[in-house]
Amino acid sequence: MDHDLEIDAVGLLCPLPVLKARKRLQALEPGQVLCLLASDPAAVIDVPHFCNEAGHDLIFQDQDGDVRRYFIRKG
Repeated sequence: MDHDLEIDAVGLLCPLPVLKARKRLQALEPGQVLCLLASDPAAVIDVPHFCNEAGHDLIFQDQDGDVRRYFIRKG
């Protein structure tokens, strides 16, 4: 999937993946897409909740082994 920026948060635990995503999304324009790579099991709950609360769209997610990719469109 096409994206404008990728963040590797593999190995980081809650809340760091979401905090890194929030910081990087601030620099993006509305409509741009961030790809977040995370291995924290809590991210499956934290990332959708963050997107909902912050007004971003979680447009796609998938998993490759222990790593999940979250594609977030800035709202």
